[in-house]
Amino acid sequence: MRRILVTGADGFIGSHLVEKLLDEGHEVKAFTYYNSFNTWGWLDTLPVEKLKKIEVFAGDIRDPNGVREAMKGIDEVYHLAALIAIPFSYHSPDSYVDTNIKGTLNILQAARDLNISRILVTSTSEVYGTARYVPIDEEHPFQGQSPYSATKIGADRIAESFYKSFDLPITIVRPFNTYGPRQSARAIIPTIITQLLAGKEEIQLGSLTPTRDFNYVKDTVNGFIEIAKSEKTIGEEINIATQQEISIGKLAEELSKQINPNARIVCDEQRLRPEKSEVNRLLGSNEKIKRLTNWKPQYTFEQGLAETIEFFKHNLDKYKTDEYNI
Repeated sequence: MRRILVTGADGFIGSHLVEKLLDEGHEVKAFTYYNSFNTWGWLDTLPVEKLKKIEVFAGDIRDPNGVREAMKGIDEVYHLAALIAIPFSYHSPDSYVDTNIKGTLNILQAARDLNISRILVTSTSEVYGTARYVPIDEEHPFQGQSPYSATKIGADRIAESFYKSFDLPITIVRPFNTYGPRQSARAIIPTIITQLLAGKEEIQLGSLTPTRDFNYVKDTVNGFIEIAKSEKTIGEEINIATQQEISIGKLAEELSKQINPNARIVCDEQRLRPEKSEVNRLLGSNEKIKRLTNWKPQYTFEQGLAETIEFFKHNLDKYKTDEYNI
């Protein structure tokens, strides 16, 4: 049993990770974003018996003092806290630098001083930009096609420097597009599902031609845990990917068939990324994670979509289906 800190624990992937770590018998400290309402994001939806097992630390990843305090007495850190919305990064890049780069630096500095035994830093497939070759392995060049991806590249490289400079036991974990219950309506799959479930006859989307490699959230979480279990992964950058792709257009068609076959898919100009910023193809290689760990996907795309649709059917009131969520 390890004492584990999860930053971004109140978010989509983080809340699922907290649950899984609890199920495996670990002591979990959940770093949530402080707010005066004392809400803990998606952690508030967990069963009471699980919430009682979690130590919640409300703070701000941008504050080095709070980060250091949260990390005292911790064995392992899973660092997921970040700003992730690409459209929002176009007009608020400073906040992305402060949260994604400086926030990661705060984790690394404290981990070094406190002798943390393991640190997992969360990256994103967006650091690769449009694929120059497929499947995209960990040697693929980095391309900062949005302020968001640029800050994640910066955070990754700072993490790499702390491994090489100070021998800090770091792994950079790079999930491709994760989806599932609790995801924000900012992401493409909830965007489609919530509009369909709300009875919209016109489903408004951005570009339909880009392709993505979608991980179901439970597979992503298992990837983190299996990476942390392996000593071979220290100092490595590791994709979590299915090594399969689907276009946004085909995805929308498939979801429409399941929920409302009469809905039309239309292009909404405000949802389009600037031309040079659009990542046109993401198809990841999962050969490295399979070689270094015991991970493999447990869910088919069909199974994952079914569970996701079921979640949104029961939680549609939590989403603003009439607005474009950036």
